[in-house]
Amino acid sequence: MAITFDLVGLVVADMGASLAFYRRLGLDLPAEADKEPHVEVALPSGLRLAWDTAEVIRSFDPDWVAPSGGHGMSLAFACTSAAEVDAAYTDLVGAGYRGHKEPWDAFWGQRYAVVLDPDGTVVDLFATLPD
Repeated sequence: MAITFDLVGLVVADMGASLAFYRRLGLDLPAEADKEPHVEVALPSGLRLAWDTAEVIRSFDPDWVAPSGGHGMSLAFACTSAAEVDAAYTDLVGAGYRGHKEPWDAFWGQRYAVVLDPDGTVVDLFATLPD
């Protein structure tokens, strides 16, 4: 038996708000999904990303509580250039999403920025800096 990493799941308070955020990052999510309690999309890599409302999670885990005190995971989106990192960050913050770390040139050789999705999940934006 071969175990394969297949899916990253996010628990969301407002499906429509969360999907709108990820659409801005280029994910192809149909508008009718905004009203669904569970949504998933296959990414170009084959990995799947899924969203579930808290109600869905509590349907099989009634003791579930939202995490607090900081993030336990992050999602990272690769950009093609430093300018694209800056533009994506500006677009998201301009649309009302929370910026966490403005774009900077990281010592590890990438242009990096951090935003928060509507549920506070950390979303990294990055691009390799030219040598």
